[in-house]
Amino acid sequence: MPMGLGPFELIVILLIVVLVFGAGKLGDVGGALGKGIREFRKEASDNEASTKAA
Repeated sequence: MPMGLGPFELIVILLIVVLVFGAGKLGDVGGALGKGIREFRKEASDNEASTKAA
């Protein structure tokens, strides 16, 4: 498991997230997180390509 987290710990974290954001907002939060990760990967690969070209 990532960072030594077991299934019980992941369930507790998920429950806390649901309590904080609410069940209706979870889709929005997940979409924003995915978009941020995609943008980060794109910028990182663009930066790496420009570094190799120089």
